[in-house]
Amino acid sequence: MTKPCIICVAITGSLPKKENNPAVPITVAEQVESTQEAFEAGASIVHAHVRNDDETPSSDPEKFARLKEGLEKHCPGMIVQFSTGGRSGAGKTRGGMLPLEPDMASLSVGSNNFPTRVYENPPDLVDWLASEMREHHIKPEIEAFDLSHIHQAAAMNRDGRIPGKLYVQFVMGVKNATPVDRDVFDYYIKTVQRLAPEAEWCAAGIGRHQITVNEWCIASGGHTRTGLEDNIRLDKDHLAPSNATLVKRAVELCDKYERPVATWQQAREILEIPLKAA
Repeated sequence: MTKPCIICVAITGSLPKKENNPAVPITVAEQVESTQEAFEAGASIVHAHVRNDDETPSSDPEKFARLKEGLEKHCPGMIVQFSTGGRSGAGKTRGGMLPLEPDMASLSVGSNNFPTRVYENPPDLVDWLASEMREHHIKPEIEAFDLSHIHQAAAMNRDGRIPGKLYVQFVMGVKNATPVDRDVFDYYIKTVQRLAPEAEWCAAGIGRHQITVNEWCIASGGHTRTGLEDNIRLDKDHLAPSNATLVKRAVELCDKYERPVATWQQAREILEIPLKAA
């Protein structure tokens, strides 16, 4: 298979803390260092959250600005993707960092259940986030926690609310949402290809399912996501020592299936994301 595989590294997230795994990067300096290691290991997209000093989630635009500056300095060319997820804030605070104009931002286009709560993405907020991304020339990555989210993303693509080539990520393994099930995975691919034939797709597996979903993606011709946000362990007995270590596992799977790992230049070409002027 000759198509390059884009590897996204989700470095921090909103949940894992140092007490869970000391390698989780919390401060901006730690995040930049961890991302640089992952970039050098083969990741071409960084999915970024920021944290407060007490490790709780944050949507602080100032923290995002410092993170973006550090990533652009130490990981030149890497695609910087900010999270607009609901654990870091409520309402429009979730998009308060979008005027910083990262290359990409995550966009959940519908609601679903999480382990202990409802992950709310009301239509008016989804439309507002999408409009902010259009205004600031940011490519959305659709986080699909449910089949309906693929259908909604395709509809938004058709009517121009999400312009250009769709990039859809299947999030698999969150309790009460999409299970890690091969038939479901294959049907999600089929649905994307039917509704948006030009779209690119990837998937993320949560916890112990990460390596399984990585392999499914790579073997099926898609792209994949790894990192300490989704999984803090190498196996049940060993913590992952770094984001770079998890990226290297994905690279090894690319080698197994004879797929080249996408460079940042190739990732930008595939996703139609030009370098922005400094």
